[in-house]
Amino acid sequence: MVRPYTVTRGRTRPSEGHALDLMSRVTALEPDGVAHPDLDHARASLLDLIRRGARPVAELAADADLPLTVVRVLLGDLAEAGLVRIDAPRRLPVTGPAADPGLLREIVERLKEL
Repeated sequence: MVRPYTVTRGRTRPSEGHALDLMSRVTALEPDGVAHPDLDHARASLLDLIRRGARPVAELAADADLPLTVVRVLLGDLAEAGLVRIDAPRRLPVTGPAADPGLLREIVERLKEL
């Protein structure tokens, strides 16, 4: 087992310019089979997971069995190398019944009764 600070080279945050929300979607920019000899095992393994299909940061951390902070740093490195694209999560507008404060208060009250 390798300590997380070793994998991230002592860093605890991704480099500047890479905002990584838990639901940010990560996509590989290169197809499978493209070798990158300058990537260490952790970064290459994470890139292989991303190549299987675009998915959120939180899911990648779970699949890689790595702490979220480590995955964020590694993803920042991969993005700087031009190997992945990180898209901010889409925010859906809240309209209709879900936007009604009265309905939300009633739901909270009913949940408290449980």
